[in-house]
Amino acid sequence: MKKEMLSLNSWIEEASRWQQPLDEFLLDYNMREMECSQEDLLAKMQEMLQVMEKSVEHGLTGVRSHSGLTGGDAKRLTEAAGGGKFAGLLGDKALDAVIYATAVGECNAAMGRIVAAPTAGASGVLPGVFFSLKKHCNLSDETLARGLVVAGSIGMVIGQRASLAGATGGCQAECGSAAAMAAGAAVSMLGGTPAQVGTAVAIVFKNVLGLVCDPVAGLVEVPCIKRNGACALQALLAAELALAGIGSFISADEAIDAMKSVGDSLPCALKETAGGGMAACPTAVAWAKAYFAKSAQ
Repeated sequence: MKKEMLSLNSWIEEASRWQQPLDEFLLDYNMREMECSQEDLLAKMQEMLQVMEKSVEHGLTGVRSHSGLTGGDAKRLTEAAGGGKFAGLLGDKALDAVIYATAVGECNAAMGRIVAAPTAGASGVLPGVFFSLKKHCNLSDETLARGLVVAGSIGMVIGQRASLAGATGGCQAECGSAAAMAAGAAVSMLGGTPAQVGTAVAIVFKNVLGLVCDPVAGLVEVPCIKRNGACALQALLAAELALAGIGSFISADEAIDAMKSVGDSLPCALKETAGGGMAACPTAVAWAKAYFAKSAQ
């Protein structure tokens, strides 16, 4: 018998029918599936959050990647924000989300410890959103742990219905999925309805549809790290719209399915092969050639 496809729409409808917040519904669902207690599940989420927080801290020290291609930007942005001539185009929540997301991306590129959420290349988006909201919205550790259950559950749906891998679906499947997970979790943590969680997920995918995976020299650095910051902003935008009561004409499941369709249609050169996009720019090609020549010596 064919296994029934996971459906975020169905979870949202069921939670609404029972008048449950989505985090409560998904806690119950995952406890049954994993055959564990709520305490054990939330404790596991807390462990992951602690690793994420340490990744942010490590990235903020100004670490550089082994290739020398990236590093130090999270620290640089933090210092610039404290200066008198900083433009300050983003609000504090958005700016910190970008800083933290960039820090984790740089921690990953420097071979630091991260949580693949859902992948290493997209590992900065969730921490960026979560720790910015914790700081500016006074969210408790338990609220973040519950939010991580929501984020992970959204990721499970995406993974089954589409893909979480850049090699399969492009960066829309990595940073895009991370943004959808973060957006849905943000809505839940800030008291949104189950339907608003689904709206946030759908809005993200509508905004990142077609995003290609084009790492320079095949390294998860350029343009990956800055995309973590950009997708943290996409998550906040989607959450803000959903919490304001703005709906989505396309449902969450349909948006996820559309992402799969687009990913399947992307040429191989745009799916983590470094054969197209930014990786094919003259500057990138020249740098990669020099880098690999030096590595071969």
